Amino acid sequence: MILLRISSMLQSSGACTARIRIILHRIANAYDMNADALITHRAIILTLLNSQEEPVFNNIKRTIPIGVNFKIVSGISLIGMSIENDKWELDRISSELDKLEKTPSYNRLVILSAVSLAGAGFCFLSDGNLFSMAVCFAATFIGLFVKQETTRIHLNPNLCVFLAAFTATMIAGTFRHFFPEGGLEQGFATSVLFLIPGVPLINSFIDFIDGNLLNGIIRLTNGLIFSIMIAIGMICSIVIFNF
Repeated sequence: MILLRISSMLQSSGACTARIRIILHRIANAYDMNADALITHRAIILTLLNSQEEPVFNNIKRTIPIGVNFKIVSGISLIGMSIENDKWELDRISSELDKLEKTPSYNRLVILSAVSLAGAGFCFLSDGNLFSMAVCFAATFIGLFVKQETTRIHLNPNLCVFLAAFTATMIAGTFRHFFPEGGLEQGFATSVLFLIPGVPLINSFIDFIDGNLLNGIIRLTNGLIFSIMIAIGMICSIVIFNF
């Protein structure tokens, strides 16, 4: 069950299929076992074989898509290497996983501010002026806040992305409406960049290269749907302000 827990944590935290399979094999081999895993987007089926290739364990665990958490991914990778070298007791592995799951995330205000600064930086790279950067910062800040709140109340992820994109572009569009000479086109365009599904698209590409076509297709489809939701949110704002 520990291997199922590890694979589920990795899948829910944004790890690619190849990394999950490598870590499972690394830990199983440390205990003279072989792990055969079927890793899908929503569930993981695991079979453990002993040194005589006889099945000793078989189970399935449903995974819950949570988001991207590289602390979990890197932490489990380090745990896997330590298990491979020192053959930890199972109780110690469970204890380390508990600690990893309880690791506090960054303060919410820090996340909002850092992501908004990144948005303002992209606006600057797009030749936006200081006013446009400030508008992009405010739009990104509030848009991300909306996404966090809608995710917290368990709205459909696609709807969360749409509402966040619509909110961010509405704020940027409002400023552009009242300050038409302010050069806010860059701020409007870059206010939704925080929603771009970079990790799913990158993982999709990695899965395709490694031959995990099903997971690659699912991740690519999810990334494209998110992108479409962003576009629809922007289009709604454009129609409202008649840009």
